[in-house]
Amino acid sequence: MKVLVVGSGGREHTICWKFVKSSKIEKVYCAPGNGGISQVAENVDIKVNDFNRLADFVKTNGIDFTFVGPEVPLSLGIVDYFKERGLKIIGPSKAAARLESSKIYSKEFMYKYGIPTVQYNSFSNIDNALKFLANLEVNKKVVVKADGLAAGKGVYICSGRKDVASVVKQMMNEKILGEAGTDIIIEEYIDGPELSYLVFTDGETYSVMPVSQDHKRVNDNDEGPNTGGMGVYAPAPLATEELNKKVEDTIIHKVIDGIKAEKLDYKGVLYVGIIMNGSSPYVLEFNCRFGDPEAQTVFPLLDTDFVDICEAILDKNLANLKINWKKMFSVCVVLASRGYPKSFKKGFEIKGLESIRDKDSMVFHAGTKLENGKIVTSGGRVLNIVSIASDIKSAIDKVYLNVSIIKFEGIHYRKDIAWRALNGK
Repeated sequence: MKVLVVGSGGREHTICWKFVKSSKIEKVYCAPGNGGISQVAENVDIKVNDFNRLADFVKTNGIDFTFVGPEVPLSLGIVDYFKERGLKIIGPSKAAARLESSKIYSKEFMYKYGIPTVQYNSFSNIDNALKFLANLEVNKKVVVKADGLAAGKGVYICSGRKDVASVVKQMMNEKILGEAGTDIIIEEYIDGPELSYLVFTDGETYSVMPVSQDHKRVNDNDEGPNTGGMGVYAPAPLATEELNKKVEDTIIHKVIDGIKAEKLDYKGVLYVGIIMNGSSPYVLEFNCRFGDPEAQTVFPLLDTDFVDICEAILDKNLANLKINWKKMFSVCVVLASRGYPKSFKKGFEIKGLESIRDKDSMVFHAGTKLENGKIVTSGGRVLNIVSIASDIKSAIDKVYLNVSIIKFEGIHYRKDIAWRALNGK
């Protein structure tokens, strides 16, 4: 079989890596790919939103199916476009992808189907938003979210009326997030641990992956601005059997029932971001694809051929496939460019990559490119170093040993990934 993976980050490197491991795969292409992906797949110089060229490439090269990594092409309707041309593709339709591409639609969906989420107000007019803030307690902590896609940077935790007003003006007036912040949500703040529930779904049934825990803040001790993710570990000890059953019963079942009731075409991966309010799980957000770097963390634990899962999703036969996972722990540490998630320099050579040879450790490239025979930095999040082991402490020790091997100018990473697991939280 031949497959095309759409995207260029660490998530897509991981997906390509997993496809290559299948005995059913002859060739993997990735559009547009990156410096690391070129080591396991053939990069194709086509942008993720150039649907016509992507579809032509699939037809010309006899691709069996396409797997979409990032949210932008899904939100723009790549699945609908491919299906109109009779091409097999894994991902939700444009309408289904609104669960991620519109925070307001997502909230309305949750309220309609009785899915627990935090209280919110939505605004498309800044005057109305500021009037609402006039009645907010002076020091009340709330969360401001851009309605549209903002590459993981559209969430602001604000302390008090003045802070909220400043963020609202930046989003709605100054357009710091472009059109993504034209409409906004202001929702209540819950201070609790977060969990990432990723599920495979064919739109009828689902299968839950090992539950992971992400670290969004850029600095140690969960300080600094939010990022797309600085590290993840799985399975998270917080996700007990009892909690997982509660999440399935009160959230995931209801989401799938809602997808069916709304007649949404959904074949792929659903990411359910959970926050704990005491012992009760609430939905913070949906993503309509693998999380990044959750994918890098979870995929090394997958024991079932990924192609079998993809075929079951395409055939709406997921209910009849048993998916197996290794009974191990996985830890991912993101190596970023100094300054991320704001401005940063790039083009620095990365050294030490060839020195990581441990069979239970992986290096997935996120923001790299091949330049004059050398791998250099080309993004904010540069590399994902992942290690798996039989216990969480060993996985942490192993991954940080490998992290110490990698060198590039301006390297930045958190030194406390998986701290909650070590502290029993």
